[in-house]
Parts: sequence; C-alpha cells; structure tokens
Amino acid sequence: MSDILRQLEQTLIERQSADPDASYVASLYARGLDKILEKVGEEATETLLAAKNMEASNTPEKRAELCGEVADLWFHSLVMLRQLGVDFSEIEQVLARRVGTSGLVEKAQRQ
Repeated sequence: MSDILRQLEQTLIERQSADPDASYVASLYARGLDKILEKVGEEATETLLAAKNMEASNTPEKRAELCGEVADLWFHSLVMLRQLGVDFSEIEQVLARRVGTSGLVEKAQRQ
C-alpha cells in the first residue's frame, strides 16, 4: 500500500474516536453510514460531471477539477470503508489479484 494510503488510513482510524465538533471526519462517523454514503454519492456525481467537463474542454483547470473530485470520491469511499471496518489492505488484495487479468476474464470468473 502506498505511504499516503497508510497515513490516511491511520488518520481515519484516529478520527473514529475524535470529537465530532473538532473533526470533519469524526462528524461524518458520528452522523452514521447514511450520511457517509450520501457524501460518496455526491462526490461520485461531481466526479462524473467533472469528467464530462474535461472531455468537452481539456484544459489544465478542468484536469485539476477532475483530479480534485476523484480525490474527494476516493477519500469519502475510504471513510465509508473505515466505518464498515474494512481495512484498506483488503481492497489492495483484490486489486493485486486482478493485475494482469483481462477485465473480461475477471468478470466472467465472478459469475
């Protein structure tokens, strides 16, 4: 796992016991899974719109907007995983198993 993901996972673990009035992430945890899922959905929609905007006009500004939205989506997805007690290494293992495997083959194996 990358150093940044390790650092982020540790921070998210620490925030689970932090004061919700002092931490955005702690406030998400305190508000529960539904609020976290709402944020994941919101960020997914914003990511899709940013991708469409970048396709229409591939400028440095649109690229930065897309990267920012994807970062927000990943971040809130990671908060969701921590809320559910899923370690980031579990996702990393799934991705590692898929490396070098055709997407069509991998999808067929799931069925």
